[in-house]
Amino acid sequence: MPTFATRFTTCALPFHLSPALWLLLACGLIQLFYAAYYFLPFARRPPEPSNGPDAEPVSVLVCAHNELENLRRLLPLLLQQDYPAGFELLLIDDRSEDDTYLFVQQLTQYYPHVRLVTVNKTPDGLAPKKYALTLGIKVARYERMVFTDADCIPATNQWLRYMQRGFDKPADVVLGYSAYAEENGFLNKLIRFETFLTGAQYLSFAWRGQPYMGVGRNLGYTRQVFQLTKGFASHIRSLSGDDDLLVQDAVARGARVAVIADPGAHTLSEPAQTWGEWWRQKRRHLSAGRQYRFVDRLRIGTFIGVNLLFYSTAIGLLFSRPDWVPLAAVWLVRTVAMMAVYYQLGRRLEDRLPLAWLPVLDAVYFFYYLALGMSLFLYRTLRWK
Repeated sequence: MPTFATRFTTCALPFHLSPALWLLLACGLIQLFYAAYYFLPFARRPPEPSNGPDAEPVSVLVCAHNELENLRRLLPLLLQQDYPAGFELLLIDDRSEDDTYLFVQQLTQYYPHVRLVTVNKTPDGLAPKKYALTLGIKVARYERMVFTDADCIPATNQWLRYMQRGFDKPADVVLGYSAYAEENGFLNKLIRFETFLTGAQYLSFAWRGQPYMGVGRNLGYTRQVFQLTKGFASHIRSLSGDDDLLVQDAVARGARVAVIADPGAHTLSEPAQTWGEWWRQKRRHLSAGRQYRFVDRLRIGTFIGVNLLFYSTAIGLLFSRPDWVPLAAVWLVRTVAMMAVYYQLGRRLEDRLPLAWLPVLDAVYFFYYLALGMSLFLYRTLRWK
């Protein structure tokens, strides 16, 4: 009759002998390292102080192409920003064919600190938005510049006050968070989860002293940084990267980076309404990734890769009957731990998704990411509006 030890060894044997299970466990441990070292400490960091030095004037720049209705919503909210030191609002009209010019011209008559820069034509071969931003930055009055997009709105009237305080840390580049508005439907939940997870990465990495990107919907940098990087010179012909590639260049030249992720400093955007629209948007954003520094691509790629490998390996193990018990155990521990951290991050950023949806969104997102990567590899043509 077999002893208890023999029976235990026999039952445990599949777990010890399955390379796939060891791979699954390794992937789970790497994910938990990212959660424990980057995400959770960032979620638990103390809030920004409620007051601080607000003595420096700021230039707020918005680049728009045929976005009159968005500007009608955004510009009044920017004009209502509570910032005693004063600011200018610089609207860059990038070849618009609507009534953007007339609308902003009317504002300039009532608000002396509103200014308009008109771009009639983009030189051949240059990225339109980068060219337009360059013209706007050249005429901006102040050293400190904060950027947002026409289809965004600031979350509060303290947005500018919070963002400019990042410069006083001191810093040359200030990274903010931009969420998407909540709507019905699975696509909206997936867009918001993708934005949330991307934000969790670039904000927590930067908070750990490893900045690699920002988003143009909520970003600040000094004129000195723009001159130091020679503007967008290294990627002026690439449609994407007016935000993340500029941060890459700035960090490579020693720029200091601050993170301002308190809810009062957020901006809010309207999400894509169709899968095709979001697909094109994400292709454009992800196309800049190949120009990141190797260490950043390795750090981000490891996180994305181990998540994909975790799900792929787990699906394969579903067809391995002897391994289903340890599979369930590893899956459960990893999923509960990661979702708990995501929930903490959502509370800290005030960008919460239904807890029950998080495991589903997590799995779908990484396979969607894989499809996007394959699409960019096979078909690289992009276009800007």
